[in-house]
Amino acid sequence: MKKVAAFTLAYFVITMAWAYAWHMFWFHDRYVSWGAFTRDEPIMLLGVSAIIVQGIVIGALYPHFQLKAHPLVSGIAFSLLAGLLVYTAMGFATAAKFDIEPVGQFLLYHSAFQFVQFVLTGAALGLIYSRGEPDVKPANAI
Repeated sequence: MKKVAAFTLAYFVITMAWAYAWHMFWFHDRYVSWGAFTRDEPIMLLGVSAIIVQGIVIGALYPHFQLKAHPLVSGIAFSLLAGLLVYTAMGFATAAKFDIEPVGQFLLYHSAFQFVQFVLTGAALGLIYSRGEPDVKPANAI
């Protein structure tokens, strides 16, 4: 459980720092012009809750799917796989539900954002779980 908690904290910090820089500083005006940001004041509690749940789930599942590879490679690979699930809800489903135009540009930027997010958090995942004994022995290491 200590590693799940450590990863969840790392996931939260990395994701919030990266998301703030990307969405509020570098590309805020683009997201507004595309129609991706329609709320004047975001409901931060919902966003924070999503990040915490994602961190817990990724951190809890990782020990069961570790690759027989360097911890950074293993962590990044698993994080990108888990991130693909997150991406489908945050990228495709968002574009499907909201009047976002042009959809292609939104998906391109969102893909880049989430790719970097899951590489960074995957590196943290691999490093956190490479220290000491794993919380759970992998059932079937790939």
